[in-house]
Amino acid sequence: MIIVQVKEGENIERALKKFKRKFEKTGIVKELRSRQAFEKPSITNRKKMMKAVYVQKLRMVEE
Repeated sequence: MIIVQVKEGENIERALKKFKRKFEKTGIVKELRSRQAFEKPSITNRKKMMKAVYVQKLRMVEE
């Protein structure tokens, strides 16, 4: 369970922002989306490889 300590006089919107950040870090939404449809392990590995190649190209362009 996510708990956000709200200090006295703190804006509720700031507390909501803290909550959203903590919730995002847990990765619950990402996991739910990935579980909606089954994906073969080979496709998962292919996507990882394609992402790694893309990131490597970006880093090469920076240098």
